[in-house]
Amino acid sequence: MNELLLVAGMALVTVAIRYPTMAIFGRIPLPDALIRALRYVPVAVLTAIIVPLMIMPDGEVALSLDNAFLIGGIAATVIAWRTKNLLLTIVLGMAIFLIWRAVI
Repeated sequence: MNELLLVAGMALVTVAIRYPTMAIFGRIPLPDALIRALRYVPVAVLTAIIVPLMIMPDGEVALSLDNAFLIGGIAATVIAWRTKNLLLTIVLGMAIFLIWRAVI
């Protein structure tokens, strides 16, 4: 029961924080430059989460061939850049990561 109340409380706080902003900006037309800039927010947030985990998997900087996270991340970046296919990037990036980790 406590978990259910915790989840409900978090949902309520999230809605309470976000709804006023959405209500205000839903009625005001935003400049095109801002809309274009907001398209980069998901990429920037994911990069901010993933890159530190790739570079420091154990809490220390590991820029070596032993770091399967780094190798998999670099491979996924190259695959995404060349193919622009999200599913292929995820599948091949994970496959390269798992193979590299098994080999090393």
